[in-house]
Amino acid sequence: MTMDAARPRSAPGAPSNPAAGPAGRGVLVASLMTAVALAILVALGLWQLERKNWKEALISTLEQRLAANAVALPPPAEWGRLEAGRDEFLRVDFAAQFLNDKEALVYTTGSSMRADTGGPGYWVFTPARLGDGHIVMVNRGFVPEGRQDAATRRAGAVSGPIEITGVLRWPEPPGLFTPAGDPVRNIWFSRDSAAMAAAKDVADAAPFYVEMEIPVPSGGLPHPGRVQPSLPNNHLQYALTWLGLAAVLVGVYTAWMFGRWRGRD
Repeated sequence: MTMDAARPRSAPGAPSNPAAGPAGRGVLVASLMTAVALAILVALGLWQLERKNWKEALISTLEQRLAANAVALPPPAEWGRLEAGRDEFLRVDFAAQFLNDKEALVYTTGSSMRADTGGPGYWVFTPARLGDGHIVMVNRGFVPEGRQDAATRRAGAVSGPIEITGVLRWPEPPGLFTPAGDPVRNIWFSRDSAAMAAAKDVADAAPFYVEMEIPVPSGGLPHPGRVQPSLPNNHLQYALTWLGLAAVLVGVYTAWMFGRWRGRD
């Protein structure tokens, strides 16, 4: 018998390269899927770390602005140059007169910005006329369900000019799943002060509104208060979760490959 006759022959049609067979293709597909999943998990973890830094900077900025002394309300000539990112939550004080017959209601179930409110109720937005005739929409505060009708809180209908202290806020247009405002029923579902001013035929309104802190009206309603944000900051926990899953994936893939190598040996 010749050497060629003694050498084992491959079956007809069998792949000459083991990596090109079904087993090799399975390893390739598994490796590609692992690489894609790993990239996604790491990207999510890094994104959460970025969000953590952003949230910490935001909390620090809010604390500084809300702890500062109130300054005079910027004059109307400067309103167009104000920016939400730079000027929101600036504490201001000014003299104005409420237009009580034009108040608007915003439904709420509570706010992370006001720890002294809870349960269903309404924010009472009222136009306030400055001495020069310009209008600033003011969120006068919270009233519980059942007290939204101004007739139930007549003592809070302040007349005459008063000194108001509060913080600048910017309108919040309704989101994708937020119901649209209903001017006929005088109810809105987002603090869109611009839409409320338009519905009340209020001209020359400021592009911002003021979240009132003081004074507290006679009878206590609407109930104003200091803005004290309580923003959750769980981004480090989320980042560790995503990066931990990435580490688990690497471990599982390594163990699987090692098992295949041991089995082949």
